[in-house]
Parts: sequence; structure tokens; C-alpha cells
Amino acid sequence: MKLDVDVLRYLSKDDFRVLTAVEMGMRNHEIVPSDLIGRIASLKHGGTYKVLKNLLKHKLVHHDSSKYDGFRLTYLGYDFLAIKTMVNRGVFTAVGRQIGVGKESDIFEVSNEDGTVMAMKLHRLGRTSFRAVKSKRDYLRHRSSFNWLYLSRLAALKEFAFMKALEEHGFPVPNAVDCNRHCVVMSLIQGYPLVQVKQLLNPETVFETIIGLVVRLAEHGLIHCDFNEFNIMIDDDEKVTMIDFPQMVSVSHRNAQMYFDRDIECIFKFFGKRFNLSFEECSDDIDDDESSRPSFSSITKTAGFLDKELAASGFTRKDEDDIQKFIEGDVEEDDVSDDEHDSELCQTNIKGFDSLHLDQEESTSRCNEEGQVVEILQSPEVGQSGDPESQNLSSNEGDENDDTELVKSLAKQRRRAMAAARKGHHKNSTSRNSYKDKGGKSSNNSKIQKQLASW
Repeated sequence: MKLDVDVLRYLSKDDFRVLTAVEMGMRNHEIVPSDLIGRIASLKHGGTYKVLKNLLKHKLVHHDSSKYDGFRLTYLGYDFLAIKTMVNRGVFTAVGRQIGVGKESDIFEVSNEDGTVMAMKLHRLGRTSFRAVKSKRDYLRHRSSFNWLYLSRLAALKEFAFMKALEEHGFPVPNAVDCNRHCVVMSLIQGYPLVQVKQLLNPETVFETIIGLVVRLAEHGLIHCDFNEFNIMIDDDEKVTMIDFPQMVSVSHRNAQMYFDRDIECIFKFFGKRFNLSFEECSDDIDDDESSRPSFSSITKTAGFLDKELAASGFTRKDEDDIQKFIEGDVEEDDVSDDEHDSELCQTNIKGFDSLHLDQEESTSRCNEEGQVVEILQSPEVGQSGDPESQNLSSNEGDENDDTELVKSLAKQRRRAMAAARKGHHKNSTSRNSYKDKGGKSSNNSKIQKQLASW
């Protein structure tokens, strides 16, 4: 969407008030209801509908009535809110031409009252090309809904924090001026992207300088993750400047070595193709191995801990967790401990049912219907006729029949329990609730155990 700042001249305070109301409503709504916008804006005489109609004409908001009547902010409306805030702060007073465009951001020229020209970067996560990359890399594995505006704000805040910290430690980066929402204002680099440069006076010196920056970043605890010819600026004096920092990670990241090797490979590959460099001749001072390439394992964090210090520069730990969860899609549930707990519960249930299995030959006592204990002797003298013991035994034949039926029912329940225990490994919800007494099979089994204990 093209940024037409001329519309800003014709927007009133009520227009920005309604835009701010839509932004506030999007904190917990994907589509903000119209009545909620009216309550937040609190315009007199019910003028919210008229203002929304004007904003919709300039494509600052989007109307959606699929489920209910509501509106949401567009990137153009989010741009106007950020630009209006910057103008009110006095950061710049004019917006010029567009000087850069990418899959994640747009860059414009801006100037302040003194005529100093700066660069304004507007992050625009969610474009078609960027969505395709995310779907192919399975970034949104566990997510079905998300807000691109919020993620663009996090990316801008992270880039501003990295830029300020790297500038303080002497890295060749643009001067960070201010940040608001998804907008970052920085100094304008008088140079060209390295990808547009066809020849250099001293390509070996430039190559060593760039490789030295990658190693120096790693010594400070950071990895650029996108260090290539598109994110390196070079001026007429062949001075190198780094740009684009939202994707930077710590050397403690689990994929840090892969990112480091990829950055090194991009530089080696570009200079080998564009300037036909012989790396063995120009990179002897970088490393002593045969390939003359820096090794991630040989780098030590001796210069500082920027990866930990950046939390104090405005990008908090919560913001870092939010954007890393989205970008990497590394939200994984810890099912290992749950499976171990479930298997222990299943084994406990199986052992409990094994204890319920009765052997008629080894049982030595039974309880009749009146609750009296009658000993069953296993000697052949018990069955003699005329003895009172034989009469008691004959009177208890019905009880023994009941006992055999009880054993059969218990054996049947034991088989069912073992089958349920096997299924419990695949159904975590069932195994997690197996220890709870909810009046189901577990409660019946506990009653049977108590009854057998009384026997």
C-alpha cells in the first residue's frame, strides 16, 4: 500500500481519536465492534460513524461484517499514527521519497526543521512474500491467529534496541534517533548496498573488515543471522556499515553455530563470485586452518555480553519471548514428563488389579453373608459326613459359587484395566485423570479393594 502523507493534512483531531480507539480495541479484538469504538472515542453527538466513514474512504481502516459489524486498522492507518506521534515529538517535519523496499519493511526519507535528512523504516510483517516463507519453514506450527501489527511493533522495538547498543560499543551502524510503534528513525547512510557495487579498489581489505565484524559480533555475544551483501552498506571511501538487526540472536541460541556459519558462507561466496578473491591469500590473518574461515567453536565472549545487556535498552524479556515464539515457532509442549507420569500411573493400576486376582487353592478364609469367618481346611477329612464341619462346608457351597463368580468378574475387570492402560499411552487426558476418583471405574475398583481387604 502506497504511503500518501498528503492525507495527513486533512485529518482532524477526531479522526486520530477514532484511529487511536480502533488501535486500543485491537489489543483484545481482531475486529473491533463499532459500538466499542464509539465508547472508547467518546465523541460528542455520536460522530464516530461519520469519522469511520471518512477513515474508510482513505483506507486507514478496514470494515468487516462477516460475524459482526466492526473495523480493524490497516498498515496505512498504523503508519499515520506513528508519523503523527513523531511529528508531535519534533523528530521530523517532512516525509520524502521512498528509498528502499523489502519483504519486511519500507524505508523513506524524512527531514527535521534543520533540514537534516534521516531515514524512516516502517516494518510491515505479513506481506505475501513473507507469509510464503513462513508457511514453507513451518514457523506457525502451533498458531492459528496472530496480529501482524503487534509483531511489526516488536520487530521495530528490537531493531532500535540492537542499534543503540551496537552504536555504544563502537560498531559501524546507523545512529538510532527514535522509535514509535512499528516506525524506526535513524541517520541516513551516504552509501550503497554492497550488492550494487561492481568493483572495489581494495576488495581484500573490505572482505577482511566484513569478516572481522562477524567475529567481533560473536565475541560480544551476538549473531546477525542475515549478514549478506543486501544488509551491508559501503560508501565512496569503502567504509562498511551494517544494517537490518531484528533477526539477531545470542550465541547461546541452539542454532547459533548454523547461523554463524551461514553468515560466513554468504560473505565468502559473494566475494568469490563478484571480485574473484582467493581466500587462502587474502585471509591468512583470520584463521590458521586450511580453509581460512573463522570457526564458531574457537570464538570466546571476551568483549562483553550484549545479548544480556540489551534487555535494559527497551526490549524486555517478555517482548523477546513473544517475537521469538512467533518467528521460530519453537513452542513445544513437554510431553516427555507427562508420558512418564502416565506410564507410572498405568503400571500402578496394573499392579493394583494384579493384586485383585484371587487363587482359590491358596485362599484360606472366606466370609459368609452374615459376616462370620469360616476357615476352609484343605485336608481330605473336611468332607466327612455327619461332622458339623462338613455341614458348615455344605452350607457354604453357595458362597463358594459366589466367590467363583466374583473371581471371574475381577478377572474381566483386570483385562479391561490392562487394555485401558495400554491406550493411556496415546491418550494423555485419560491417563492424567486416571488417578482421580470421579465415580467411574477407578472408584469401583477402590470399593472392590476395600471389600477384599475385609475378606
